[in-house]
Amino acid sequence: MPKEADDRNTRKAYEKSGIGEVQIADEVVAIIAGLAATEVDGVDSMAGNITNELVGKLGMKNLSKGVKVAVTEETVSVELSLNMKYGYSIPEVGEKVQDRVKSAIENMTGLSVLEVNIKIAGVSMEETR
Repeated sequence: MPKEADDRNTRKAYEKSGIGEVQIADEVVAIIAGLAATEVDGVDSMAGNITNELVGKLGMKNLSKGVKVAVTEETVSVELSLNMKYGYSIPEVGEKVQDRVKSAIENMTGLSVLEVNIKIAGVSMEETR
């Protein structure tokens, strides 16, 4: 296994005798959550600090920005900081984000999502062109 993979937080997702195992890095779960959240209409962008050097080095800074994940062997808890677009209902968009993030993580990783907590950090007043 490559050295850099050993230094990251990873969880075993699948193991088959004689063939090997599949591991998922915590950063991958954060990126999945960030992508799923930004796909929801009404979400302008992710907010918060960039906490992952690797993601920054790969040029994907905005994908895990504002996302915190707590991953155990079979479950994950997610905290998202979002910037909303002006004029959208915060409760409606929040519920859609929670559903989208939960579904994306569970479908792509096989982990069970315990909770998706959302903090609205700002509202974008920019007009769309």
